[in-house]
Amino acid sequence: MYVSRAGQLNDKTPSFTFELNRRKLREVRGREGRYLLRTNLTGTDPSTLWESYLQLVAIEEAFKTLKHDLALRPIFHQLEHRIEAHIFIAFLAYCLHVTLGRRLQGLAPGLTVRSVLEKFSAVQMIDVHVPTTDGRELLLSRYTQPEAELKLLLERLKLALPAQPPPKISPAQAAAV
Repeated sequence: MYVSRAGQLNDKTPSFTFELNRRKLREVRGREGRYLLRTNLTGTDPSTLWESYLQLVAIEEAFKTLKHDLALRPIFHQLEHRIEAHIFIAFLAYCLHVTLGRRLQGLAPGLTVRSVLEKFSAVQMIDVHVPTTDGRELLLSRYTQPEAELKLLLERLKLALPAQPPPKISPAQAAAV
């Protein structure tokens, strides 16, 4: 069965036609990509309102970054200097996050900070404890070697992992026999 121009089903002629409602289409396209901001500030310039809105979006993104990407959660401190230290560390982490984002814009466009952090999370620091025959312990702090994709990213960002640290020898913590 086929639908004719008049919208009637027709078994005989296979045809399909349609018409655009041009007025409706212009109306819809006229609203694409536009924001509607409602406010009770009647004496304020619209461009100032838009700038304030963009600042609000940036602040909300910063909090989202702190909570999700940097995994900062509330920690309840008792002492004022510990509270200040916690805020300072969170601020430094956010500064590094923003710096990485700016660096990505010029050197690796298309990558997000979140995706880069996920790639870097594959590198792990491990401690290898090797007991010696004279009762001491050899401690090798090592990081896992990055995969080819991460090596390329490090190269693109002009970063290098530090050299593997030298081994440390310490007395064994074993109890007396």
